[in-house]
Amino acid sequence: MRWLSGQVPMTSLLAVVGGEQSNAAQLVTVLIILLLVATGVALVSRWLRIPYVTGLVVAGLLITELLPRRIGLDSALILNLFLPILLFEAAINTDISRLRSTIKPVTLLAGPGVIIASGVTAAILKFGLGLPWISALLIGVILAITDTVSVIAVFKEVTVPPRLITIVEGESLFNDGMALVLFSLILKVNATGSLTVAEGIQELLVVILGGGIIGLAIGYLGVGLYARSDDSLSNILLTVAIALGTFQLSQFLGMSGVVAVVVAGLVVGNLERSQTVSASSRITVLSFWEYAGFGVNTFIFLLIGIEINLETLLRTLPAVLLAVLAYQVGRFLSVYPLLAIVKRFDRNLPLRWQHVLFLGNIKGSLSMALALSLPAALPDREALIALVFGSVLLSLVGQGVSLPWLINRLELVHTSESQQWIESLQSQLITAKAAQDELDTLLKTGVLPKAVYEEMRASYQVRIAAAERTLRDFYNRRPDKLTAASGRIARLDAIRRRLLLAEKDALNEALRKRVLSEDVVRSRVQAIDQQLLNLEDD
Repeated sequence: MRWLSGQVPMTSLLAVVGGEQSNAAQLVTVLIILLLVATGVALVSRWLRIPYVTGLVVAGLLITELLPRRIGLDSALILNLFLPILLFEAAINTDISRLRSTIKPVTLLAGPGVIIASGVTAAILKFGLGLPWISALLIGVILAITDTVSVIAVFKEVTVPPRLITIVEGESLFNDGMALVLFSLILKVNATGSLTVAEGIQELLVVILGGGIIGLAIGYLGVGLYARSDDSLSNILLTVAIALGTFQLSQFLGMSGVVAVVVAGLVVGNLERSQTVSASSRITVLSFWEYAGFGVNTFIFLLIGIEINLETLLRTLPAVLLAVLAYQVGRFLSVYPLLAIVKRFDRNLPLRWQHVLFLGNIKGSLSMALALSLPAALPDREALIALVFGSVLLSLVGQGVSLPWLINRLELVHTSESQQWIESLQSQLITAKAAQDELDTLLKTGVLPKAVYEEMRASYQVRIAAAERTLRDFYNRRPDKLTAASGRIARLDAIRRRLLLAEKDALNEALRKRVLSEDVVRSRVQAIDQQLLNLEDD
């Protein structure tokens, strides 16, 4: 049989195609198994009242032998695809006004806090395990990362103050960026052999500020395109392009992709609300990102369990226990001293909140992805990976299960019947007024006839009037005649805080537009800041 030059024999071609089809079929089988396992874990976790992500990791440990082919974590896939999706999903749902009110503790924890935690952890591992300084510093940075998904999953099981949730989410958003920049700086020192402190600080600032500028630019551009289209599917594609494109562009330019994605997500998530985008389109986009984040996390935490080898874990258990102790000491020395400083220029964080921030430093997928991306030439690379994997497993299982119990014991929030009643009335107001806004949009666009619009709007107005009348009567009562006066006052403080923040925003906007002079604005802002400090924590 004659073969033409450069041609592939038909039998060989069929064998290749058949092999690819076989691999694809095995991959589909693996995905089906993982989906079924995830569904079962969700049901069992709810029944046992344990965090979903902890259940996924344990399930991954148990199903390894059931899979038709070996699969595992890919650091490049996590860093370039999964991480931007998770960061953007968290940022697009973050209320920037609440984030601004917690920016001081968030900045301290995500900046100096990461540096302190990394340094302390590295020092303990250096002298405890005899690691080289470069290896110890790399592991210190990897174990300084907190996984917001794991912590928020715990918070869904218990009642936590909204401000504490905002601090945890804000710290985790920027914690990742700081850790990745430090990780790259240490790798640069390892490759070049030297890097002065001044050069390190300069590069740190350039990378972070550059990422922020890129995120702002793409975020504002994205919002402009978002507002021009009221098609939900197009907006979903646009936001996916923003999330992935921002990360890749920043990495290509040598800037922080994490910071860029977070900033872009904050811009899109908060500015699009002021645009003429229908509520249905906005809900569809946010629902997509909620599902995307949930799906990515489901596969990541299952793969974490699959990736961990129990025999290796048992062999390295003493070193893993020392690593867990090391990062807990580092976290202790970064949380309590720094938050003690916060009370000098911001609202004091209760000690019980600090306990949650200390013990809530659960590790997750990003730590494992960075461990897998360690250079092949690094001494004892496999041992370092095993050390990180074991620490992540103990963190997810140990802290993930114990944190809800701790939060319940601390009694962070006491929700009285009167508070629940107030919130039910407020929910009526919020939903009815949102429906009225959507009706106004439908009328303006010509979708709804005016007669139908007036009839439907009137029905919502009845609900609004009844809820407002009841709330007005409640707030007008004298405190000494109320058994739940403290709850009512706390609720009013939360409302006053939002109003003061709105006043502060208006002053800053007036200064930006040169409507008011800087001296007048500074004086008024200082007065508002003092009023904010005098309010109790919500």
